[in-house]
Amino acid sequence: MLTDLPNILTLLRIASIPVLVVLLSVHSPTANVIACAVYTTACITDYLDGALARRWHQLSELGRMMDPIADKLLVGSLLLALAGLTHLPVFSLYAGIIIMVREILVSGLREYMASQRETLPSTRLAKWKTGIQMVAIGFLIGGDGAAGMLGLSFLPASLIGGILLWFSVIPTVISGWGYLTAGLARIMAGQSRKSSKISF
Repeated sequence: MLTDLPNILTLLRIASIPVLVVLLSVHSPTANVIACAVYTTACITDYLDGALARRWHQLSELGRMMDPIADKLLVGSLLLALAGLTHLPVFSLYAGIIIMVREILVSGLREYMASQRETLPSTRLAKWKTGIQMVAIGFLIGGDGAAGMLGLSFLPASLIGGILLWFSVIPTVISGWGYLTAGLARIMAGQSRKSSKISF
């Protein structure tokens, strides 16, 4: 049900997106620190909603659908906001483009497979991909200004975020290719079964 706590946590993750975008638009170290706190909380809910759903046996198709959508909305929206505010160093704008293209392709593939009554389960590599992306975006949200406010001025937060975003491209592309090949294989197998039934 939508009112189950795991689903509420997922919805809160989606609701945090406009708050984060507004805070980033303020262009101040204080706002960036607050944005980091909000973003960290949103990332924690990504772990909690799944863990609580399993512990309380509240697994549902709605939750299974909403969880990856919330992750993609959070990552995609913040990448666009960071790009628009020119907070993506070391040419990591192009890493962001690769990430967005992959997410759109996989989402489209899942949508088509659902119409064919086929599924495409999430893989461990895809979870690692999401984790690395979230850590990278956390560094990019805070930036050097937030690091300075927290007494970590020696830490090149923006540079670390940009490098991590590029690093996340590796599992992003590999897992995306895995989804594509697995999805096409299932689609072809499904079409073969339908052809066999028709010919029979």
